[in-house]
Amino acid sequence: MNERPLPVTEDELHAYIDGELPTDRRGAVEAWLETHQDDANRVAAWRAQIETIRARYGAIATEPVPARFDLDRLMRDGRSWRGWAAVAALAAFIVGGAAGWGIRDATGERPNGFQTFTLDAIDAHKLYAVEVRHPVEVPASEADHLVQWLSKRVGYQLRAPDLQRLGLKLVGGRLLPGPTGAAAFFMYENVSGERFTIYSARSNAPDTAMRYNVSGKCSAFYWVDGDVAYVVSGQADREQLSKVATAAYEQFDPRTSRGNS
Repeated sequence: MNERPLPVTEDELHAYIDGELPTDRRGAVEAWLETHQDDANRVAAWRAQIETIRARYGAIATEPVPARFDLDRLMRDGRSWRGWAAVAALAAFIVGGAAGWGIRDATGERPNGFQTFTLDAIDAHKLYAVEVRHPVEVPASEADHLVQWLSKRVGYQLRAPDLQRLGLKLVGGRLLPGPTGAAAFFMYENVSGERFTIYSARSNAPDTAMRYNVSGKCSAFYWVDGDVAYVVSGQADREQLSKVATAAYEQFDPRTSRGNS
């Protein structure tokens, strides 16, 4: 029986561009890019930006270190901690390379507020999805109480989506500290024990369409409706997770978040 090919992650796309991808994964990544135009466009854009940065700033990495930043001299002179901070920053720049630092700024890779929100949701999934005895605070047997309690704490009316048509049952939920205040966390599970989570909290970010992100073995779909952000996370492939996220999305009403603080 043929083994199902592993999905390509964003980390692997970066490694592919940097020439650091293991040989046994190169063919899989190239095959993925042939059939996933959005990722192919991103890779092409990243490459173009790297070349632009190298052309403009590549020479900086080969320039000699200015005498005023000579480590031996600074140690002899007993400079203040500010001097040491400057040296550390310079060393980080040299080691990281001009292109590497520049690409983060050029592509917006440094997380903004909503990206931080999404990463918090993914971290929560990674932390609790593997829990055996205490994955949730309130079990599904107390679903009505769970929804009422979480709604009061986050400041808007929640609902626990019914995902039974996808073979998922509610495990329960918990209250979590989020980057913008209290966050609600629901967990679902299928018959094989695979878990999916829904993370929700207030957000000041503008409305967004559903977007996709990968963090290691975990992936997520996220969006903002009204003043509430949602993140649906799991370890499934993108197609399956998309079905879960879409089913949840269809059961959330963005209007319920307004005027219920």
